[in-house]
Amino acid sequence: MSRWFNTAGPCNPDKHYMLSATSRLPDLEVLIEQESYFVVHAPRQTGKTTAMLALAQQLTASGRYTAVMVSAEVGSAFNHDPSAAELAILGSWRDTTSIRLPQDLQPPTWVYEEPGQRIKASLQAWAQVSPRPLVILIDEIDSLQDQTLISVLRQLRDGYPNRPENFPSSVGLIGLRDVRDYKVASGGSETVAVDGFPGISKLLNPKGDRLNTASPFNIKVSSITLRNFYAAEVQELYQQHTQETGQIFSPQATQTAFDLTQGQPWLVNALAKEVVEKLVKDRSITITKEHILQAKEILIARQDTHLDSLAEKLREKRVKNIIEPMLAGLALGDTPADDRQYLIDLGLLRRDPAGGLVISNPIYREVIPRVLVQGTQDSLPHISPSWLAQSGELNTDALLEAFIKFWRQHGEPLLGSAVYHEIAPHLVLMAFLHRVVNGGGTLEREYAIGSDRMDLCLRYRSVTLGIELKVWREKKRDPQTEGIEQLESYLARLGLDFGWLLIFDRRKNALPIEERLSTQVVVTQNQRTITVIRA
Repeated sequence: MSRWFNTAGPCNPDKHYMLSATSRLPDLEVLIEQESYFVVHAPRQTGKTTAMLALAQQLTASGRYTAVMVSAEVGSAFNHDPSAAELAILGSWRDTTSIRLPQDLQPPTWVYEEPGQRIKASLQAWAQVSPRPLVILIDEIDSLQDQTLISVLRQLRDGYPNRPENFPSSVGLIGLRDVRDYKVASGGSETVAVDGFPGISKLLNPKGDRLNTASPFNIKVSSITLRNFYAAEVQELYQQHTQETGQIFSPQATQTAFDLTQGQPWLVNALAKEVVEKLVKDRSITITKEHILQAKEILIARQDTHLDSLAEKLREKRVKNIIEPMLAGLALGDTPADDRQYLIDLGLLRRDPAGGLVISNPIYREVIPRVLVQGTQDSLPHISPSWLAQSGELNTDALLEAFIKFWRQHGEPLLGSAVYHEIAPHLVLMAFLHRVVNGGGTLEREYAIGSDRMDLCLRYRSVTLGIELKVWREKKRDPQTEGIEQLESYLARLGLDFGWLLIFDRRKNALPIEERLSTQVVVTQNQRTITVIRA
């Protein structure tokens, strides 16, 4: 059997199509040569575990080091009992080293003496008898929290000055986040010494639930993140399938996969897996751009584990405080820099080379509002599809009439069901439009910081409808003129000569919905017909 595209767990070159596991971490071997302690953090399913396993194997095979990747995850069941966590962690490490290292490089019996010192003492005993310098890569370190996390970090720091003869020469902490975002219990105010990091004194912030500092692991030399695939690497990965099966990915298919994912490894593999295993099983058929787009819709609708876990983060307050204004097209304002970096570390956002923060890729950009709209969508009453002609085509005039009727009867009550209150009108409208396109079309969204709008593109068979949403907020002027200009630009990009501009009046003194609900047709200088809907 040929290899396959992997979307679950570490990659194995004998079973999976994969790129060089360590090529995206080019500086690590230099750090290890310099006996450095470091952090590798990246979002879930970007290849961290695969890369660290491969690095440990390479280092051990070189004959220069004893290197192994272990996990701290079992300790997370004992976050308020560091002593029990130590025992669980050391037991797991014993099992791991017995599997991954040859007999002559395995550790001696662990030192189970003083609680709170066992990890340090055991690693010290191993380093003292090891024929080679030790390199320990600790995966899932940020699954630990509270006193257990602090205890483990302090033991590593306490042993650091004794390396390499009496402690591991190099230690890597592997997780989703950088050290400052490791979770600790709320309400603490303990402080620690932070030699070498002037100006940083608090281990726990007064109300905090995060370290907010590199201490007590302030011995780290570097924090490294695992980058996404480049476009050429996506092509290289897909080419492996072609070489093994003869099935070709067209250049347009490969480019579309990169454009949709921006090289996010799980998404790159998931798209290809859906296509070659479900949509196009016949290896003689070339995979096209349309196949990739079809796979994208399936992934988004299905919300596999990766997308589901990403969506779960949207409930966190610090995530909501940034994603909500982004969806509304507002400026982020006085959001903490740590929170913005947290969303980058999670993989939800990236810094655009042109400036500003953007959603990391078009698939995430589509997933986020779809997840947020689900509760509202489930709250919708039955709506008869009066917008469909007998031929099955979409009648936009009938759709407008149906929306006006829907909003008059159900709009305001449904606003309370929206999870993000600032963009409640957007979410209710999208819930309605999802009913429209269900099974027969697509709804695409565009939004960006500072644009003060959301653009929607509804496609149903041969009909394409461009829609722009604007909100009339307190102490702001009527957004109609600006909205028409912005919608014109959007329609030009879509190649359309008509569209809708929806203006939701959210001012406290707004007229009752019966009085403000209205439509008006405006013909622009460029002869585009815009229906202005006030709701």
